[in-house]
Amino acid sequence: MALLPDLDDLVALRGAAHGLDMRLRHPAAAQLQGGHRSAHRGRGLEFDEVRPYAQGDDARTIDWRVTARRGRPHTKLFREERERVVWLVADLHPGLYFGSRQQLKSALLLRAAAWLAWVTVSAGDRLGAVLTQGTALPQLLPPRSRDIGALAVLQALVQGQPRAPGVPAAGGLGVALNTLRPLLRSGSTVVVLSDFSDLDAATQTALATVAMRAECRLLWLTDALECNGLPNGAFRVGLPGQLWSLDGAASRSAWAARWGQREQRIAEISRSHRVPVLRLDTGGDLAQTLPRFISESR
Repeated sequence: MALLPDLDDLVALRGAAHGLDMRLRHPAAAQLQGGHRSAHRGRGLEFDEVRPYAQGDDARTIDWRVTARRGRPHTKLFREERERVVWLVADLHPGLYFGSRQQLKSALLLRAAAWLAWVTVSAGDRLGAVLTQGTALPQLLPPRSRDIGALAVLQALVQGQPRAPGVPAAGGLGVALNTLRPLLRSGSTVVVLSDFSDLDAATQTALATVAMRAECRLLWLTDALECNGLPNGAFRVGLPGQLWSLDGAASRSAWAARWGQREQRIAEISRSHRVPVLRLDTGGDLAQTLPRFISESR
């Protein structure tokens, strides 16, 4: 498995996303609006299929060629597209250049984002993205449909992924969310991909605001080592040029306390704002966890 995914790797995930759909979280709203896509009998809409004529069908929609060929009346069905916008917020800070299992957290983010991108455009929806990369201003990719929309986002992710370890820039995710907030429209879906290592009060407020304006989901990227702490023994930890000695057993209590605080903050956001959270681990299998999360209804 490549350390840093390239565009070919992400395009190859298109097949794995086939047949999935991010259904709306609020079934009642979907029923009132007729769902995400509906069939209509009429003209000026996208043709969907031909079926045998039934009592009550509009005679203007009869397909005379099929009727003549099959010897019984057939009518045309037309489909009205209700296009939705799905936004990906990718928190590509340098701290994601880390992984103790099968892949880096940054690589896991890119692969999960690729699944989401292909699911979105295959459903006929438009895909937009906001990418944060440490101290740089967020990169905004306006919503686009079809393959060209997915490829633009995936190319930006490949180019923006961290290529060396570093310290997360404070407030980067919050800035990305605030950049997105005025662009949200009714019916939008927002998926935030992050390890939430910088989940300060301002970022929590930004998340809450986005969750009130759109259907919001969180993909939480984790690694077993950061969850459980170091094993027993002495280790050199840190960044290149900034290493220090750490005893695994002696550090575990404080390590667990910090990790518990992050879990608590994420759980509180999920409860308070009815935001589904999926934890993706660097040692896990996306094919087992992500499809269920994408398709679940709340």
